Amino acid sequence: MGTIHGMAAACLAFGAAFAAPATLAQQSGITRDDLQRNDLSVPGRQAVQVLVSFAPGVVAPNHHHPGEEIVYVMEGSLEYRLEGRPPATLKAGDVLFIPYGINHEVENVGSGKASELATYIVEKAKPLVVPAK
Repeated sequence: MGTIHGMAAACLAFGAAFAAPATLAQQSGITRDDLQRNDLSVPGRQAVQVLVSFAPGVVAPNHHHPGEEIVYVMEGSLEYRLEGRPPATLKAGDVLFIPYGINHEVENVGSGKASELATYIVEKAKPLVVPAK
């Protein structure tokens, strides 16, 4: 049974590498670990959970998602800059809702590593991360 779970995780990680644009998926100082991906009862939608880690001072460039994102900050301090809103700095234990298609960027403003648990409710068969124009 462990082999099946390991193979499933490897397939998800492989797929995630191609689902996000190379500039965001391979950016130095940011790691994205897909935890799960499941179809929802709403046709054409899925839930995706990703652990995103940021080295100190690193910025995830301006982007959006084909659905909603729910953020839970696991550790450190992250500044979220959402289109049309003032910047918000969140620390471990804080949460944030990012509406469908809203461009945003995230910066680790602390002195150590920071991470978030990102839960996406998104359209299937679309890239999870879309660079802002």
